[in-house]
Amino acid sequence: MGKNAILEGKKIVLIPYMEAHVSKYHEWMQDPSLLQATGSDPLTLDEEYEMQLTWTQDPNKQTFIILDRELIDGDFTIGDPHVEAMVGDVNVYLNDLDDSHKAEIEIMIAEPKRRGKGLGKEAVVMMMEFAVENMGIHVFSTKIGDLNEASIHMFQKLGFEEVSHSHVFKEVTMELLVKEIKCKELLVGNIIRQITN
Repeated sequence: MGKNAILEGKKIVLIPYMEAHVSKYHEWMQDPSLLQATGSDPLTLDEEYEMQLTWTQDPNKQTFIILDRELIDGDFTIGDPHVEAMVGDVNVYLNDLDDSHKAEIEIMIAEPKRRGKGLGKEAVVMMMEFAVENMGIHVFSTKIGDLNEASIHMFQKLGFEEVSHSHVFKEVTMELLVKEIKCKELLVGNIIRQITN
């Protein structure tokens, strides 16, 4: 799928989730509001290391750590985890057994001071562009807590539409069918450079 790909955008760089990122990621996931927003269970640090390993080996998942270009210390170098610039992650899951061209997309900007700056939007668009070009995805879905108005609004601006609402799980499911015209207008040119090692 491109587990070693690095994607450079205007505001962010997406790099593979490395072992060096786990400690900071684990710190983020101690925040009850992030656990609730992501629908995650709290893990021990050892469990987090195991989870990172399974994510990197699972052929049905693509995970990138989001680096804020403004926070990168010095020049961007490949192979350096740039832990100081971590602000969140973006994921694509191929979890529809009936449709290999459909993927669920998730975004988390974990650093509160980096929210509202367009980093999440750029990460989602870059991930969609990557998934369309490298994985043949035609339909994206996302599940968002129904109180997370900022995320719902962001996905609506990207063209996602609500397809269902679960009162039990208190979340909305939104979808975007990527048609060729929409793909060109929405996606092309957001990834400045894609590096695969």
